[in-house]
Amino acid sequence: MTMGWVRKQQLTGYLFVAPNIIGIFVFFFIPALFSLIISFTNWKFTQKTADFVGFSNFSRLFQDDVFYIALKNTVIFLLSVPVSVLLAFAVALVLNNQVYFKNWLRAMYFLPYITNGVAVAFVWMLLFDAKNGPINHILRSAGIANPPGWFSTTTSPMYAFDLIWIWLMVGYNMIIYMAALQEIPKELLEAAKMDGAKRWQSIIHIIFPLVSPTTFFLLITGFVVTIKSFGIVESITHGGPGTSTHILSLFVYKTAFRYYEMGYASTISLVLLAFILLISLLQWYGQKKWVHY
Repeated sequence: MTMGWVRKQQLTGYLFVAPNIIGIFVFFFIPALFSLIISFTNWKFTQKTADFVGFSNFSRLFQDDVFYIALKNTVIFLLSVPVSVLLAFAVALVLNNQVYFKNWLRAMYFLPYITNGVAVAFVWMLLFDAKNGPINHILRSAGIANPPGWFSTTTSPMYAFDLIWIWLMVGYNMIIYMAALQEIPKELLEAAKMDGAKRWQSIIHIIFPLVSPTTFFLLITGFVVTIKSFGIVESITHGGPGTSTHILSLFVYKTAFRYYEMGYASTISLVLLAFILLISLLQWYGQKKWVHY
């Protein structure tokens, strides 16, 4: 093997990864640097010039009531992630066994994840309609005289979004779990059964520890995706009523592209980035106690 051949192979490898590296540099690092710079200015999209304002945008942000509402709503929205992961684990356990119409059920659970977002938003708007929606009709039939107003009030819309997001994400999480479950050696489960272990004991002490890396992956990616997502909120409520469904990502979007305050929006996006990093670090250090590789 000559040095020329090695260098040729290395050059081939660099050529293959070059498009991704260029894309990351052009569409991530340069915009991130630009966002950092303008976060210290009062630049508006309608202006050609901008003045340096130092940390004024950060001071304004931490005095902004909408920011704290968006932060609280984001935390409520994130509650959907562990719930969807647990439900997906339960569904994957069931569908990993010999059940009727298993392939059809897998497809039905996964279908919401690939469904058009606008169509999903429209259907759930009808389902959660406070007066004529099927969900409240069922609740009234069950004896609940005053069911939630869902999207028509300021108290319950974020919990409705939690239900929608769980419905959307369960199918994807289930597919990932099923791939992990199929890698578990059947000999371990058979040995546990011969030793007298019950099904729930096998799940807790064998199956869950073996798929814990998958659980960690789904949690950390689920939190990041959920924090950045705002399309379904914008489609259904536009952040309303009032600011009751503002989340941090939507706050960034509306500040930048509705009010054209690019400097202030960049400041919010930096805080959003810090929030994502904080959650990721907490999960990274926490996983040492329960993830088994």
